[in-house]
Amino acid sequence: MTATRLIARPLLASTFVFGGVNALRNAPALAAKAKPVADRLRPMLQKTVPQVKIPEDTVTLVRINAVAQILAAGTLARGRAPRLSSTVLAASLLPTTVAGHQFWNESDPSVRTNQQIHFFKNLSMLGGLLLAAVDTEGQPGVAWRAKHGATAARRQARHLARQAKLEARLAAKSIG
Repeated sequence: MTATRLIARPLLASTFVFGGVNALRNAPALAAKAKPVADRLRPMLQKTVPQVKIPEDTVTLVRINAVAQILAAGTLARGRAPRLSSTVLAASLLPTTVAGHQFWNESDPSVRTNQQIHFFKNLSMLGGLLLAAVDTEGQPGVAWRAKHGATAARRQARHLARQAKLEARLAAKSIG
């Protein structure tokens, strides 16, 4: 792991540990803000993953999101499964941002500005998480390996076919 990754991952994860702990401590208050978003997302989640029981209680959803953020941030900070951890954090950040920073609903200019700052800060973190989610640490990704593996297999098959023809000709000449 490079020094940049060694430093950047814990820095990126730190906000999620702090936010997750805060959400666990203040789940009922945050659930009130999250309820409209949770009520819109719940039917979509139930349709997408019907085998998973989605809790009806918004406080429970806030706590689940908080625990997911803390666990994923911990694994990202330690460099364990960083692509998966970043993906989990990105997925948990979207509803958190929409529920927690609805600047478009604010009438007070100072509150609106503060909410805009937090909203766009979260979008910036989302960008960092997306980069971390696709970071292969200099190694070829699965798509690259699949494409180049198929090309190499075709090349090897053609080579083996030519070699088999040559050996067949040599065998035919040695017999005749």
